[in-house]
Amino acid sequence: MTDENPAPVTSELPDAPFHTSGTDHITVWGSNEADTLAFYRDLLGMPLVLRQPNLDDPSQTHLFFDTGDGRILTVFVSDERASARGQRVNTGAVHHLCFSVEPDEYEEIMAALEEAGKGYNVFDRGIFHSIYTQDNNGLVIELSADKYEIPDGRKGEVLATAQRLREEDGADFAQDRHMEGALEELGLPVNKHDLPDADAGVGV
Repeated sequence: MTDENPAPVTSELPDAPFHTSGTDHITVWGSNEADTLAFYRDLLGMPLVLRQPNLDDPSQTHLFFDTGDGRILTVFVSDERASARGQRVNTGAVHHLCFSVEPDEYEEIMAALEEAGKGYNVFDRGIFHSIYTQDNNGLVIELSADKYEIPDGRKGEVLATAQRLREEDGADFAQDRHMEGALEELGLPVNKHDLPDADAGVGV
């Protein structure tokens, strides 16, 4: 695809030989179990729901965390690995992981990150509000709260409609007016959450 012929943005299923039915789990390379538990379980509050050997390499342990809605994050860990200072950025690497948080817990989350000595940034991304921090290995972790109430199963439809309105408006990115217009067009209530003012972070 080129800029002159971009791929269409739509919530309709593409013409593909099959379609996925959701996200089952994401797996990342971790360091050791203690540091991994300290961040994902003890700070982010994800229950550790399964621990077993990595079936491809039994010298490692495979930790399974419930991210809050039954979807799973798994981490390969080994007590021989120390936590790293940062990630290597390259094609195919993971840029960041994003987990949903409740809008009314935003202030508590920022206070907890500060108490844990974790730096963070807060941005208003137009379609959602995000806190960015890093895990024990420098992997960027985004904690995202929807700016508007969106019924379960309708998010893709709302975002695709906001995208169309954004393009018609000639805006560089989706903003409040596009989200509100999408909800209204789809006959959904426009209920905006009370979130702190923040910069869009464009170009950061």
